[in-house]
Amino acid sequence: MSTTAILVIDMMNTYRHPDAEKLIPHVEPVVEPLSGLVAAAHERDDVDLIYVNDNYGDFSAGFSDIVRGALEGERPDLVKPIVPQQGLRVMTKVRHSAFYATSLAYLLTQLKPERLVLTGQVTEQCVLYTALDAYVRHFPVVVPRDAVAHIDPELGDAALQMMEQNMSAEILDEADQCLR
Repeated sequence: MSTTAILVIDMMNTYRHPDAEKLIPHVEPVVEPLSGLVAAAHERDDVDLIYVNDNYGDFSAGFSDIVRGALEGERPDLVKPIVPQQGLRVMTKVRHSAFYATSLAYLLTQLKPERLVLTGQVTEQCVLYTALDAYVRHFPVVVPRDAVAHIDPELGDAALQMMEQNMSAEILDEADQCLR
């Protein structure tokens, strides 16, 4: 049984989409704290690391295909530090929430984490919807500000505020606070 499950949401990204130019400057500062959190999670027996990534409408793509596409995309420097190691739990999703049409809810009932740490992109979209779905399933949510990236700064801040006020999420300033 883990005390913490860390979800890495949609970080395998080609950055070849209409919002990429707005998103990239907000992803760049997130990579280092997130890769540090991922590395620290690998050292802990009480932490489960789970990658959930959009399949971008390609229903024939496996997770390794999505990773390869991201590494061949516009910004492999934003992907390489966070690529999942062999043997980690990975799953693809089809819409915003990491829970929607995935086996995540079932996996978490088996792992029984005391809390979910949500990281990745985009704060005001996929992270927010995942937080809501976690909340309605009674999973306590933690979101480190420096490990989530937004497209729109105001909407990103509003999403964090909504998670905190409406979903009782714990919003931390730094990713390294998640495993203390």
